[in-house]
Amino acid sequence: MNKFCNNSDIIEIVERLGNKKDLFSGKRILLTGGTGFLGRYFVEVFDLIAQNLVEKLELVILDNLVSGCDLSHKFCDYDHLKFVNHNVIQPFDDGKKYDYIIHAAGIASPFYYKKMPLQTLDVAITGTRNMLDLALKNNAKFSFFSSSEIYGDPDPREIPIKENYRGNVACQGPRACYDESKRVGETLADIYHNYKKLHTNTIRPFNIYGPGMQENDYRVLPNFARSIKKGLPLKVYGSGRQTRTFCYITDAIIGFLLVVLNGKSGEAYNIGNSEPEISILDLAKEIKSVVGESVKYEIVDYPNSYPGDEPTRRLPDLNKAKEHLDYEPKISLNEGLVRFLNWSNLNYID
Repeated sequence: MNKFCNNSDIIEIVERLGNKKDLFSGKRILLTGGTGFLGRYFVEVFDLIAQNLVEKLELVILDNLVSGCDLSHKFCDYDHLKFVNHNVIQPFDDGKKYDYIIHAAGIASPFYYKKMPLQTLDVAITGTRNMLDLALKNNAKFSFFSSSEIYGDPDPREIPIKENYRGNVACQGPRACYDESKRVGETLADIYHNYKKLHTNTIRPFNIYGPGMQENDYRVLPNFARSIKKGLPLKVYGSGRQTRTFCYITDAIIGFLLVVLNGKSGEAYNIGNSEPEISILDLAKEIKSVVGESVKYEIVDYPNSYPGDEPTRRLPDLNKAKEHLDYEPKISLNEGLVRFLNWSNLNYID
């Protein structure tokens, strides 16, 4: 078993892509943030795709390792992958011609962006501008990883949240550095689409989880898994009534790749799961049902290290992704939790 993911999940992703994966034949792809949670899946998926193409693809991976794992030694094992230790807030141009640029670099964990607010702003704004300029030079398709956080705490009348919802986001506050920087990144992509005629897409992930999440990322499911391994109660922050929908990593990566390949230029896409919408307290109960009666949970105040002001609900409308991309998640919450918790019991990334 791969320490950073389930090999069976990687195989499942490639099989579900079907013939669409052949569109990457002979292409050169630039991926930023390649050692992050999502980036590692892209690397593994592209590696498997490359093994089955008549004309190999080439993947160049950029990361400065500020919040990801140092996997540069692992990437040396693949002759069609190249790792470059590079901070995207600095321009990058290696003289190669790229067909796709996937800008997934970012400081997405609330724990880390509270500690590094200026770096969070820089990578989503200056880094995005640099990658857009490179895409423009190469006439490459550009995909920007935004966030469901750009919607802020949504008006209940706007749930499920459609891509045209303008959001309810504070420009000052504990989450502003992340939320607002992603909104500016989206604006930059939109400007390059409208004024420079570049093919751009924005991806808005909704609570993606699965094997490979770092324990020190301090998100809800890694937190719960860590507590289970240590025999401690699951800590539910705040009231526990805040709701989310959770999307297993295989469904998410398929959605992301469908956007990269077939997204309509200038469009933003919600990628996630639309059911079930579940409170964090009920999520703890669901985990208890999966793991067993030995699991306990307790409601606690937010720790000082975690930014408050989190959205009370986060539920995507996926109709556009379904209509444009034929995207439809298939892994139930129960099945996804079983896969994740089985993996976390065997492997954890420190």
